[in-house]
Amino acid sequence: MIQKLSPEYSVLTKFVFNSPPENVWNELVFYENIKQKKPLLLRLLLPIPMRNIGDISKVGDETICLYYGGHIRKRITQIVKNEIYQFEIKEQELSLKLGIKLLGGHYKLQGLPGSRTEVTAVTNYDSGMLPRWIWRPVEFFVCHWFHNYLLNSIKEKLQSR
Repeated sequence: MIQKLSPEYSVLTKFVFNSPPENVWNELVFYENIKQKKPLLLRLLLPIPMRNIGDISKVGDETICLYYGGHIRKRITQIVKNEIYQFEIKEQELSLKLGIKLLGGHYKLQGLPGSRTEVTAVTNYDSGMLPRWIWRPVEFFVCHWFHNYLLNSIKEKLQSR
């Protein structure tokens, strides 16, 4: 689902894990921390991450996410263990091919019957790409693909335990 939030946009993706919230929580990752090779589409459309510098375990922590060609600085804004992990982008010195300015995002975890967990991944961004009726679906597709990559990497980590 994509929604206009004035002036930014949010893209959210839901994914159900066959694991309880505390296990999923322990495996949450940022894109920059995933070591496996990125899918071709993501490598073509998104900058290639190198590593993170800084802690991200409590509210107020900041990390610099280094990419080939720039960086972004993330600040943790809310943590409710096993429920929500939220961050904002404080600085973006990184050119994204779709002209997107990242604003932040979050993971929200919801326990389900049978020791399962629904995770909602959200990315907030702004875009000046015109006309919007053409670019919104492209942005949604890329962001949704990105979320699925993140969530599937968490699933693989859980399965390898």
